[in-house]
Amino acid sequence: MGRYQYEPFETHTPPELSGGDVPARYKVAIVGAGPVGLAMAIDLALHGVPVVVLDDNNVVSVGSRAICWSKRTLEVFDRLGVGERMVDKGVTWKVGRLYHKGEELYSFDLLPEPGHKMPAFINLQQYYVEEYLVTRCRDFPDLIDLRFKNKVTGVENGPDGATLAIETPEGDYRLTADYVIACDGAKSPIRGMLGLDFLGRLFEEHFLIADVEMKSDTPSERWFWFEPDFHPGQSALLHKQPDDIYRIDLQLGWDADTEEEKKPENVIPRIEKAVGGRPFELDWVSIYTFQCRRLERFVHDRVIFVGDSAHIVSPFGARGGNGGIQDVDNLGWKLAAIIEGDAPQTLIETYNDERVHGADENIMNSSRSTNFMSPRSDTEMLFRNEVLRLAHTEPFARKLINSGRLSVPCSLEGFPLGTPSSDAVLPVGSPPLDAPLEGPAGSAWLLNVIGGDFTLVGFGDVALPEVEGVRTLTIRNVGEGGDYADADGLAFERYGEGLAYLFRPDQHVAAVFAEPDAETVKAARDRALGKA
Repeated sequence: MGRYQYEPFETHTPPELSGGDVPARYKVAIVGAGPVGLAMAIDLALHGVPVVVLDDNNVVSVGSRAICWSKRTLEVFDRLGVGERMVDKGVTWKVGRLYHKGEELYSFDLLPEPGHKMPAFINLQQYYVEEYLVTRCRDFPDLIDLRFKNKVTGVENGPDGATLAIETPEGDYRLTADYVIACDGAKSPIRGMLGLDFLGRLFEEHFLIADVEMKSDTPSERWFWFEPDFHPGQSALLHKQPDDIYRIDLQLGWDADTEEEKKPENVIPRIEKAVGGRPFELDWVSIYTFQCRRLERFVHDRVIFVGDSAHIVSPFGARGGNGGIQDVDNLGWKLAAIIEGDAPQTLIETYNDERVHGADENIMNSSRSTNFMSPRSDTEMLFRNEVLRLAHTEPFARKLINSGRLSVPCSLEGFPLGTPSSDAVLPVGSPPLDAPLEGPAGSAWLLNVIGGDFTLVGFGDVALPEVEGVRTLTIRNVGEGGDYADADGLAFERYGEGLAYLFRPDQHVAAVFAEPDAETVKAARDRALGKA
């Protein structure tokens, strides 16, 4: 198969310039049509909220960019309708191997247990993800208005709405929206227009990132080297992608001349050493610096920051793109509930609180990885070198090696939207655990039958009350009736038999009951909607 063929998306004249029907104000305007902005549009559309998406370009991202998509992110994408397509195309992996010089120190398995629909990770180039999301957006012609080649040049923000100035090849116009969601990336123009800046650290380190096309029997695993023979004194990383494309990351050091290092005549010799003389073709090259920074707040009146516009981390650990999609998962249902009048405006503050927590967790892990890979002091360098030396013979030292703690969803245990419970097997605030089920139409998965709305699930013989705004499902043993059967016993193992779980629309656990009744379930739902 050939390399990815970039095709421009269809553009259209916005109604503000064509003389068409123009609403006095839009419900939601999303700035940025990358994976985060497109996912945000789909999530809101699934809740019936109309959105307009503005992007200054009309093609998918050039180069692979974000490639490692974690299990939880794939579960979110599956809820949005693109997860299976991504897994079918992507390179599935769960094993990582870590090397020091020429010796493998250890390997790890990121999903050792069965009973999950989605794999631990897939590698899939960002341009495919954007293509699939745009195609999915087309399924909502009455709810998602994709406006490519519409560049936002100004924003006026206030407590009741925000107005955008927009530049197009056919002229300029303005639109006002109840909410503007900034998904415009790490260099966010919206952030600059509002005079906002990141807090955190910019590390003095550079990495060369290259996509190369080559034939190889390399297994679908993550390979990381400290001080390999082909790149002495530095670090390197290899990931396999679809279409015979391989991602190679090479540490360059803090004093690298980035413009010189990007030149093919300098890149190609480095790659030749890394791939051991295999023939290859260079597909894409970039250089990045380590950053672990975020906005102090993600919500500013009616402008909400999501993804890289709100927070950025170094790429090791795959926490950037995955963190952005989990922002979407947290925000979509809350904003829809506010717009539909089911929740107070103050619910939006819980997006800020919960996802600042998630960003801080990612930044902490990313900073620790960066400090290990690029020690800042003689003491840190001594520690790193001794850990690597000992790891050749001492198992305890291998646990201290940090080449990027890979992305996992953060828990919201103890946050105000959850109703505390002493009965829970899976704690309140936890992200969900999948499990195989048997239903009327055959095999199913737990995470495919919850999500998108509040759902009360009874695991085992537990009576479920009827509560307005809450869907109910029962999961029983095979042959005992109910909406679904616990196919392999994993649902009861992971959630506990005889308990009822109230799941939020983003599938996080909102409450757990041993004996649910209408009053307590309604109170838990109200609390999750920020009414308490």
